[in-house]
Amino acid sequence: MKASLLSLLTLSDRPRLRTLALGGTLAATVFLLWQSDEPVVTRDQAAETLRGEGEPDGFVVNGQYTAFDESGNLKIMFSSPRIEQFDESNLATIESPKARLFSSLDAQPWILKAERGSLLQNENLLHLTGNVRVIRMVGERKATLTTSALTLDNDQGTVYTDQPVEITDNVGVTRATGMKAWVDERILELESQVEGRYETGK
Repeated sequence: MKASLLSLLTLSDRPRLRTLALGGTLAATVFLLWQSDEPVVTRDQAAETLRGEGEPDGFVVNGQYTAFDESGNLKIMFSSPRIEQFDESNLATIESPKARLFSSLDAQPWILKAERGSLLQNENLLHLTGNVRVIRMVGERKATLTTSALTLDNDQGTVYTDQPVEITDNVGVTRATGMKAWVDERILELESQVEGRYETGK
């Protein structure tokens, strides 16, 4: 104890030695940290460890979302029994999504339904998969488009797919491969291999 006290007193009398000792201590600390086998754990990694790998950062049960255009007109009504949010990829996965797309040109909305969906938030793209259905009223006639996958580009106001599509209504069936639709203009364009079967009225 005497030797330690004497060393401290000697160092306090010599500022140069004190600075050198402090520098040595800092260098040793940095060296030990650098040589450590333990990885540095970030806040995001710590949160992932707590919730489990592959688990969402948050979720919404029975979520409903409504969007309006610049003029305050209703544009989209969207609902899902469960939405899971993944912050790192800015991705939301959606169970049984259902959307109603409105236009100022038509009183009847387009209705989109699917088994699953994923929303890329930065790109504002909604990908729908699994028994995708688009229901549209054309006058008094109900037309239903079915496909296996469909993308809604919210920024461009378009809906598109490169998968086979089938459109049925009360006068017939139309099949094609690939489709693009402009929601506001109510225009639907079939890409290729278009074929139809229609029943003529008596």
